[in-house]
Amino acid sequence: MEKSFDVIFYDFGGVFTGSPFHAIGDAAQSLGVEPTTLRDIVFGPYHSDTDHPWHQLERGEISFMDARDALIALAATHGLEIDPFKMLGSTSAGEDHSSVMIAHLRELRVEGYRSAIVTNNLKEYRPHWEKLIPVDELFDDIIDSAFEGVRKPDPRIYKIALDRLDVDPKRAVFLDDLQANVDAAVSLGMSGVVVTEDRAKAVAELDAILGR
Repeated sequence: MEKSFDVIFYDFGGVFTGSPFHAIGDAAQSLGVEPTTLRDIVFGPYHSDTDHPWHQLERGEISFMDARDALIALAATHGLEIDPFKMLGSTSAGEDHSSVMIAHLRELRVEGYRSAIVTNNLKEYRPHWEKLIPVDELFDDIIDSAFEGVRKPDPRIYKIALDRLDVDPKRAVFLDDLQANVDAAVSLGMSGVVVTEDRAKAVAELDAILGR
């Protein structure tokens, strides 16, 4: 049967690993603050693209240490004495369902689908996260916000991905754990799947789109 799609684009964090947003939720409980308050302090309004220090870091505009200093200062204005990076490193990022996603992607690759990562990430973190899954085996390309200078949900990063894989948006599917990021991909003509903690559900939704 002729395929209707050629390329599957995947977010990294929250798809192949646990989400840092869950780590923030755990930390907020221990600090006695609302999770949404702590998420906004550390990550900014993640459904949009702003000049929040975390967004600047993900666009590669400032260094890890400059972002850390700015976030510590921002937290202090809310009466919190925290180092966001230590907090993220010492708290659970949620259950890891990477084996489900990897096994499914391997099947898709055998069937001839191409795949790439489209991630909001940090330059300094790339050598670490690339070791967490078999990147070279699974992906044709990596579109990383910190190296591209643009981050989701800005449409430009999706257009970079589409151009690099030379694919029509109507023949591409995008998976991400944030609705706003999926919505941005869909607005360009791609199909989308919002990934939750139930990775099997995401796999089933992707299969339905692909007609498998």
